[in-house]
Amino acid sequence: MRKISLVLVAAMLLSISSAFANEGDSENPSKRLAVQISELLRDNSFSAKHLDMTAQVKFMLNEKREIVILAINADNEVLESFVNEKLNYQKVNVEEYKEGRTYTMPVRIAG
Repeated sequence: MRKISLVLVAAMLLSISSAFANEGDSENPSKRLAVQISELLRDNSFSAKHLDMTAQVKFMLNEKREIVILAINADNEVLESFVNEKLNYQKVNVEEYKEGRTYTMPVRIAG
């Protein structure tokens, strides 16, 4: 179980860092956002039959700095439901952000 969680977080961080890479600055707001999102998705209980699932998550941040899910394009309804429950309207700590800016983040669960 823990191994699956670690693999999920590692895969997300690799995907997110390449998607949001600008200058490699550790103070990059997008990078901090990606780290916070991976923390929110860390606790999961996926079984072996739910491995190798992928999703594209489209979201924005509202004026309260909450994640608002706009769309989830997932291979599996279980993953879609999990991502929606864990992220929708969760507050993140991002100093510099543009309200209403759309982000797209890949999520993958690998075995």
